Amino acid sequence: MIIYHGSEYIIENPQFGKGKKNNDYGQGFYCTEDQDLAKEWSVTSSHDGYINRYDFDDSKLSILNLNTLSVMAWLAVLLENRTFEVTAPLAKEAKEYILHEFLPDYKKYDIIIGYRADDSYFSFAEDFISGVISYEQLCEAIRLGDLGDQVVLKKQTAFDRLKFIGSEKVSKKIWFPKREERDKKARAKYFSMDKRYIKGALYITKILDEEIKKDDHRIR
Repeated sequence: MIIYHGSEYIIENPQFGKGKKNNDYGQGFYCTEDQDLAKEWSVTSSHDGYINRYDFDDSKLSILNLNTLSVMAWLAVLLENRTFEVTAPLAKEAKEYILHEFLPDYKKYDIIIGYRADDSYFSFAEDFISGVISYEQLCEAIRLGDLGDQVVLKKQTAFDRLKFIGSEKVSKKIWFPKREERDKKARAKYFSMDKRYIKGALYITKILDEEIKKDDHRIR
């Protein structure tokens, strides 16, 4: 497969053990198969970027595709790694319960694939654990935004399969507005959702009260 990494730098030799520990799925090398997404992720309002292109042989590597699991599994991995302040008692208890009951054994895998939790997606997750939206509404929200999947290399065995095949400079004037527009659309779709209370829906209070587990048919 060909994968892309958006950065303000050209990275010919990605190093295992580098990168922020509080990224979505922990420390790793974050890439995508979508060239346009990599271009958007490479720039900010203040600087141009580069997309780095790699040939990647993932055969015989262990892969966890979070998109094949429940949204709750994705959320659990996010809650374990992303840094955010949880102050409300409900949100604190929700975080502890989700981590205990729904966290997959993701650290054993060479590669993780899953939704990218930018600011929009992260705000959806915060609303859910705070009891603002139901689980069903959370599932709908994260599938609305079209914010793309990321391919995250987690172990040295994965890094050993990377081969740098080139880079391309990316203009912030072109690609930062595209990035902003994608996020804006995701937020607009979320705000236009019907978020009225739905009797019988899986709000976090119901999940806690009934001690719902990952094998429950309502968790998808």
